[in-house]
Amino acid sequence: MSTTPAAETRAADSTSADTPAARSTARLRAAVEQGDHDAIVELFREDIVFHSPVKFRPFEGLPTVSALFTVLLRTFEDFRYVGELSGDVEGDAESRVLVFRARVGDKQIHGIDMIQFDDEGRIATFTVMVRPQSAAMALSDAVFAGLVADGVVPAPQGGQQ
Repeated sequence: MSTTPAAETRAADSTSADTPAARSTARLRAAVEQGDHDAIVELFREDIVFHSPVKFRPFEGLPTVSALFTVLLRTFEDFRYVGELSGDVEGDAESRVLVFRARVGDKQIHGIDMIQFDDEGRIATFTVMVRPQSAAMALSDAVFAGLVADGVVPAPQGGQQ
């Protein structure tokens, strides 16, 4: 895997933008940083799988992952990508890891988005990992509340998630 420091990422993107995955990565970064939900979702495959940092079972399918990103865009504050890694994960899939910083309430989050693409540059798998644990829990609580508020998941019975 190669690493690209934050200051050099944009330059690296322009020179490595000769693959569908590289072009999609550049579009994703811009869309996420601008909060453009529609531009983000158009990069996903219909059968996208999203692995949460706090939930064991993945979110699956475009409607569900689209609804999740609606909540994520509201939940993260001061979101910014600060670096990028590229390479292959589990065989032939071209992959990117985007390093980010953000805030949820008063909790600073350090995280990565691990993204696998298909041959056309569509996002097939999106895995997020965050630290520290206190920030992961704040993120979990905020996203769950947002999913309940939007009617994506039912409200817990007896006050449990």
